[in-house]
Amino acid sequence: MSTSTLPGQPLPRISAIGRLRRSMTPLTFAALAVALIVALPLLSLAASLTQTGTGSLQHLSRTVLPAAVLNTIGLMLLVGSGTALVGVITAWLVTAFCFPGSRHLEWLLLLPMAMPAYIIGYVYTDALAFVGPLQSALRAGFGWSKADYWFPDIHNLGGVSLMLTLVLYPYVYMLARSAFIEQSACIMDASRTLGGSMSESFWRIALPLARPAIAAGVALALMEALADFGTVEYFGIHTFTTVIYRTWFGMGDRIAAAQLSIGLLCFVLVLVALERQARGSRRFARTSRRERILGARPLTGAKASAALAVCALPILLGFAVPALLLVRLHLSGGDPLFGTRFVHYATNSFVLAGLAAVIVAAAGALLAYALRISASPLTRLAVRFATLGYAIPGTVVAVGILLPLGLLDNALDRFMRSSFGMSTGLLFSGTLVALMFAYLVRFLAVATGGIEAGYARIGLNVDHAARTLGSTQGALAGRIHAPMLRRSLLTAGLVVFVDVMKELPATLIVRPFNLDTLAIRAYQLASDERLAQSSTAALAIVVIGVLPVLLLTRAMRQRH
Repeated sequence: MSTSTLPGQPLPRISAIGRLRRSMTPLTFAALAVALIVALPLLSLAASLTQTGTGSLQHLSRTVLPAAVLNTIGLMLLVGSGTALVGVITAWLVTAFCFPGSRHLEWLLLLPMAMPAYIIGYVYTDALAFVGPLQSALRAGFGWSKADYWFPDIHNLGGVSLMLTLVLYPYVYMLARSAFIEQSACIMDASRTLGGSMSESFWRIALPLARPAIAAGVALALMEALADFGTVEYFGIHTFTTVIYRTWFGMGDRIAAAQLSIGLLCFVLVLVALERQARGSRRFARTSRRERILGARPLTGAKASAALAVCALPILLGFAVPALLLVRLHLSGGDPLFGTRFVHYATNSFVLAGLAAVIVAAAGALLAYALRISASPLTRLAVRFATLGYAIPGTVVAVGILLPLGLLDNALDRFMRSSFGMSTGLLFSGTLVALMFAYLVRFLAVATGGIEAGYARIGLNVDHAARTLGSTQGALAGRIHAPMLRRSLLTAGLVVFVDVMKELPATLIVRPFNLDTLAIRAYQLASDERLAQSSTAALAIVVIGVLPVLLLTRAMRQRH
């Protein structure tokens, strides 16, 4: 029976079930399936709250847990303030002023992103040690003995916070610089006309307008700081991440490790909520295309020298000096297995990173396409939930993955023993499948965000024209979108590739037996105080990490 409406009659209202039914397209189902897979570690961690471990949690709460909580909070405060200070000042200087080298500093300030925090911790430990080059030069130059001078120790909360700040400030720098560039020059000119100096215009106008972007950058830096394992472990600082690792592998209590992961996840969820709120409150975009972009004012003399020194210092400390120290360590010692087993470690790293890049980029493209074609509330919720994993530390991801996979392996093994009298062993946990699963959960947001940004540059009229000509959704994605998204797909895959190359805690916990990578090789040698030997693997990771940074700087130049 027809349900057509007579002229003058109101259109029938669609029920909530009807709207839900319309939104459940195959793409929505695919996005929900990916979201459910990615949510499995979080669900397994939540289920651990109802279970009882071996009593390790009570012991930890009386011993190291209070210090770990205080250290985690202190780390967030120090890294947050440090990255905000360095990122905002450098972004303002290279955006608002023109001085010798300022155009080059715009992209050089991003280079510390290529230096993993645990590697910079290794090289500075060696350089600043009693037998290191700096103290040895001081003793040789002034004839001092050990009792004649005092030298600061960086193996404390302040030292590890400094290491993290040096490599994480680019998150704040990128977003702050974009916000400063987008601010209209008309506003700044009006401030100067009313008698305000450049510094007053910064404090009263530019900084408040850029505050949401700065808050988002600080939140991203803090997420990375909370996820760090190699640096805090090497510096001997107890944080939630190190306590989780030791509870699992040192005390053998998986339930307590999962419950501690929930505690760390609370920190992360607070940061995610703050970042979402800050990004959602950005309402300072230009309202007219005729508004002028904020221009750079020339600096000369002492002011230019001071600006150059301020911007060059984080580059020197965060990239140039550590890179030179790595080269020095490699030339003085280097990996004794270089050329034999080292090729095996490098091959493992490349294979894992390449496979993960393909899988994660494909999943990210699926989510971004689903969001474009069917932007229903259910799809948006699924995509947002699926991309939450980037904010979850690798240790937490590893614990959340191994728990359900371990239960699945045990259940399958019991079934095969009772039915066929044979044992299946570990088919999922501790295998390549589990490791790829961990990478998917951890880095899906990286790929989805980059590909979604690429889709934003493709007008919807392209889709409408293709569908009018009879193109299916599959043909639209494969024959039209894919060529236009080639650069975004390549960039997303490359960024995931390098992130996997640097990733330490999830790989260390989930990897199959005897599968070592460059990151694990560098960590194991450094943990054994063989810093010169670890420099070879660390240097290879840094060289590879420069590639996405260069692509990022190129993209920023094209955008602005």
